[in-house]
Amino acid sequence: MGAMKPLPPFTLAKGVSFRMLAVVGGEFDMGDESYPKPIHKVRLDSFYLGEFPVTQAVWRAVMGDNPSRFRGDNRPVETVSWNDAQRFIERLNTRTGQSFRLPTEAEWEYAARGGARSEDCRYAGSDRLDEVGWYDENSYGETKPVRLKLPNALGLYDMSGNVWEWCHDWYNSDYYAACQAQGVVSNPEGPEEGGGRVFRGGGCFDGAASCRCAFRLPLHPGRCLGHIGFRLGLSLSSVA
Repeated sequence: MGAMKPLPPFTLAKGVSFRMLAVVGGEFDMGDESYPKPIHKVRLDSFYLGEFPVTQAVWRAVMGDNPSRFRGDNRPVETVSWNDAQRFIERLNTRTGQSFRLPTEAEWEYAARGGARSEDCRYAGSDRLDEVGWYDENSYGETKPVRLKLPNALGLYDMSGNVWEWCHDWYNSDYYAACQAQGVVSNPEGPEEGGGRVFRGGGCFDGAASCRCAFRLPLHPGRCLGHIGFRLGLSLSSVA
């Protein structure tokens, strides 16, 4: 696939800004065998993904408050539910005229692995988690400002560790097996219902196994925890 158009930074109140990076689409093997879910082939169109999780400064510029437990403008916003993230996105879209959204979990995993530049690493950008992520062995029990660790091949920061990140999809333990039976699945958006919304990436309280690119967990969309945030996605076709 050809090169995608880079987007300028999106600037909000008082000079607060964030960047969306291009993720050229392609095909990859989603999942791994170290967690009970079958590997299956997924094909994705190109999209954009936030360079780092939504920070507290960006959240406050849009929502006017800061729900986070660990305060700091450049730390990821956390203690936000999936429903809270949707409210933020709705206000952000009204302000910018864009169509931001949560990434699907297929998009999230593909990007974490490096997309078409896949490094085939256990974590997002390295097989050594200390190089790319904050987790229970180096975080001292709190989140950290974004971009302090190395990015992955796409220039994306903090996809392994620091905060978990909400994805669009419902969680269903049988969904991956159904995808595997279909051969190659194009642009999956998850099952129509499930036992919670998927969150990805591991957090500052978690062990290394939870920070793998393929690891996933569900949580009720109305619940929030002090180490779950989110990252913005944007479809190539919807760029205003």
